[in-house]
Amino acid sequence: MPDKPVAVLPLWAAIVTALASGPIMDAGFPDKSVWPMTFVGIALMLVALRGRRSWAAFLVGFLGGFAFYLTHISWASLFLGPVPMLALSFLESLFVALGGLAIALAYRWIPRAFGVGWVATLGLAFVVAGLWTAREAWMSVWPYGGFSWGRVALSQAESPLAPLFPWIGVSGVSFTIVLVVALALAAVEYSWRHYRELPLDARAQHVSRALRTVFVPVAVFALMLNVPTWQSTLDGTLRVGAVQGNGKAAYFDERERGDLLTAQLTATESIYGQDLDLVVWPEGGTDVSPLSNSYAAAAFDYVVEQADAPLISGDITERDGEIFNSQLLWMPGEGVVDIYDKRHPIPFGEYVPNRDFWAQFAPDLIGLIGRDYSIGTTDMVFDVNGVTVGVNICFDIVDDQILTESVEQGAQVIIASSNNADFGMTDESAQQLAMARIRALELGRSVVNISTVGLSAIIGPDGTTIAEVPWYTAATMVEDVPLSTSITPAVVWGREIEWLVSGLALGALIVARLAGRRENA
Repeated sequence: MPDKPVAVLPLWAAIVTALASGPIMDAGFPDKSVWPMTFVGIALMLVALRGRRSWAAFLVGFLGGFAFYLTHISWASLFLGPVPMLALSFLESLFVALGGLAIALAYRWIPRAFGVGWVATLGLAFVVAGLWTAREAWMSVWPYGGFSWGRVALSQAESPLAPLFPWIGVSGVSFTIVLVVALALAAVEYSWRHYRELPLDARAQHVSRALRTVFVPVAVFALMLNVPTWQSTLDGTLRVGAVQGNGKAAYFDERERGDLLTAQLTATESIYGQDLDLVVWPEGGTDVSPLSNSYAAAAFDYVVEQADAPLISGDITERDGEIFNSQLLWMPGEGVVDIYDKRHPIPFGEYVPNRDFWAQFAPDLIGLIGRDYSIGTTDMVFDVNGVTVGVNICFDIVDDQILTESVEQGAQVIIASSNNADFGMTDESAQQLAMARIRALELGRSVVNISTVGLSAIIGPDGTTIAEVPWYTAATMVEDVPLSTSITPAVVWGREIEWLVSGLALGALIVARLAGRRENA
């Protein structure tokens, strides 16, 4: 029976390495965007986990996750202070710890069950990457809808690996990134193990074996770099005027009722008379609902009449005793004709799940969230004079299912609306814009990413920036935005890839455990 893997590092060094992996991995994400650092961070985490006992693997995984999330979502402390940010980082780190435990068990059980040959070593790397992907998928949907921020693929929006997104989706890219790192580490470990086993006079001949071993991760990475670019079939354009009003849109900003609406109206004046097909305002585009206020309704009527085009705008709507964060489609001469209610309101930001329970622990903080938005159930597309427009609001952009469904419902272009004012000029807006770019690539659709204060940009189906406006500036973007109806492979089988690699990895882990028990019986 092969021996269980020996820890590469003593526990104290593994803890230091895991803590270092967090900020190093974060450096691969916006706004630093040094994408190779993500690979380095993953490698450090896997090295720290290699050969660890269960309790130590859980500790190392937790500390590595905590160091990452404290860096990656430090912007969350601007809204409600450090306590919610620390709580969210703690929760996400528990998922990372469980994922780390599973990976450590794979490093222990797989060699016992399947041996330590090169083929088994390749299989082990696949299992490690699949377990990482499964952990990311799990924490993206649970609890309370999950939290997708921090998936390693989201660091690759502008890297040479970005062409992978339309082929295999976000989870697929996460899997391949971790696979390359795991293969590289396996090649080093495999070569070193055989080098030590050779007699002194034969070690010089080991170079050729080492080169053959390293060939696999190099070949996989080269393949990733040379994936052909997906070509979306374009089907005309939609002339869009997107308006960043730069109003005082943060939760705790001091403002008078109607200030946000006034800011948007003022900023919109410059686009009148430009032969538009659609005007787009962000989440937080108005603080007075045109569904219940005659002045706001008149203001919306004025915009669509002057622009001679429909308006999509954010609004807080109250219907049937529920409150929704909504997007309205306002048509000239008709008023509101369609509403999208946000599918993924932010827990502990836009609503408090199980409020009575959580209020016991932090009543003052929970009390600051004065209203609970309901979870929307409407479809995610608007018919804008024959063009099907996909709509989503802020946190929706990280939800794979929501974006995929909008394309399945016929979306030819995506409107990604947000209000980033609570996060100031932090990495949050840059991270969200990177996600919008990834969605454009993944879905093969142009994305109009419009915010109250920025970062706002229009991104083409190939991920290129068509237009952008400065941060914290009242500004507009008027562009002929490409439309597409083609379906990318990621839309067709992206979710299946996630299930496949996760299921195979978990299945292999279970089989290895059962095989190990039989041998010990």
